[in-house]
Amino acid sequence: MTTLNSLKMTSELPGPNNMKTALDLVAAAKGRIHEIPVEQAEQAIGNADLLIDVREADEFAAGHIPGAVHMSRGMLEFKLSMNPALAARDLNVVVYCKTSGRAALSCASLQEMGYLNVQSIAGGYDAWVAAGKPVAKPPVTKFE
Repeated sequence: MTTLNSLKMTSELPGPNNMKTALDLVAAAKGRIHEIPVEQAEQAIGNADLLIDVREADEFAAGHIPGAVHMSRGMLEFKLSMNPALAARDLNVVVYCKTSGRAALSCASLQEMGYLNVQSIAGGYDAWVAAGKPVAKPPVTKFE
């Protein structure tokens, strides 16, 4: 019978030197992707074929960058793979999230999928709003 103690003696469990946190993964992703400062974001978005918001649906509904398409981080690769219009790997893509962590992970994943021109907005949506950039908010449906 395998016990936790016997597993610790093998390489089946990662050792303390191999354990990574979410922040470690984000830092590694940021080392592999192209992150643009918010001051350059409007120009990058203007040149982009696709602007992707990878935040959750409720975050997107509360406000997003105008022109953004919502694809939450958890479904990003699936939504891109299922849409033939997004199959071209030379699309210019800009990605953002709340502060840039999920966007960095998303950009790294898109690069692994073969997308060649992927950028993330440094500081994400929070930096965009703090810079006074325009925000789109869907109309609220009122039931009377």
